[in-house]
Amino acid sequence: MNFDPRTDASRRWAIRVIILLAAYQVAIGTYFIALRPPLLPEDLRFLKLATIPEGLVPWLRLVFAVLGGQMVASGLLLVPFIKNLRSRSGSGALDLACFIGAGLMSVGLMSVVNFMLRSDFRWVLLVPALAWGGAVLLVRASRASS
Repeated sequence: MNFDPRTDASRRWAIRVIILLAAYQVAIGTYFIALRPPLLPEDLRFLKLATIPEGLVPWLRLVFAVLGGQMVASGLLLVPFIKNLRSRSGSGALDLACFIGAGLMSVGLMSVVNFMLRSDFRWVLLVPALAWGGAVLLVRASRASS
């Protein structure tokens, strides 16, 4: 196998960014499971509610626990992808398609919804979506150069 500095640099950066994304997914999922309040101020604004209806809080805690579990799972599922990238063989088309799909359905959708809600956190939550897109470009660049 030939050494190509562009491939190695792209792959190293892709791995770094994806490790950060995996950690982010696990962290944000853990936050949703354990710490997120049932309704944020922007939720009340969006729903045009002055008070929280009785019974909604326990239900929302369960909903966010499940949502958080999905976020943690998304982060954990990145680990095999990172492992494949670390090997010199890289990753296949199916791996890349799953990585793109996971990004679109997790941080991508979360970012879009937070803009629709006019969330106070919308700009912060755009960062991981952009990072995921950047990681996709880095993975593609490393694959194209190999």
